Amino acid sequence: MALLGFKPDMALSREAMVRDQLQARDITDPKVLEVMGSIPRHLFVDQAMWPQAYSDSPLPIGHGQFISQPYMVATMSQLLNLKPTERVLEIGSGCGYQTAILAKLCQTVYAIEIIPALRDRSVRTLSDIGINNAHIKLANGRLGWPEFAPFDAILVAAYSESLPKVLYNQLTVGGRMIIPLGPEGNHKLVLVTKDPDGSQTRDIFGACRFVPLV
Repeated sequence: MALLGFKPDMALSREAMVRDQLQARDITDPKVLEVMGSIPRHLFVDQAMWPQAYSDSPLPIGHGQFISQPYMVATMSQLLNLKPTERVLEIGSGCGYQTAILAKLCQTVYAIEIIPALRDRSVRTLSDIGINNAHIKLANGRLGWPEFAPFDAILVAAYSESLPKVLYNQLTVGGRMIIPLGPEGNHKLVLVTKDPDGSQTRDIFGACRFVPLV
């Protein structure tokens, strides 16, 4: 799974991350495992954080925001069960790491970030590693991206006390949304599926910690 052009120790760290943090738990999708082993997570954080880049923990990326732990990124990606032909909306793209993972699993990612410096940084990093099927807009994520709706899947990397109806309405029939739902300090990761009659099916996957959706 090593990448040409990256330090061997980083490649070994990625391999260990996939083996010990993902395969050893409940990440079984071979596509997700392959992509997680190929994307250089260390390039999405400050160089001072590189020694911790492949630890199973969130890391600060500035502006009060964090890059999610690898296991959470893999879990959310696996639960969406993406096909190569699908279009995905990502809310709260941060440094762009989750964006890169999604971009390798689907046709196109439309991502929204509200902090200008993070948006600019993620655009540069994605370009540097050759990701060209992700578009990142500076905007309020609660509004979604109606110009490109409906989406086959939506990933929300921030918690909301209730399901954002504007985002739900931008799902195609049969589309899936993965989102942390619930009050501060007590939200759970929820997979919402838009049923043919417009109703929703919810599957809950346990406690998680995210910044609020603003």
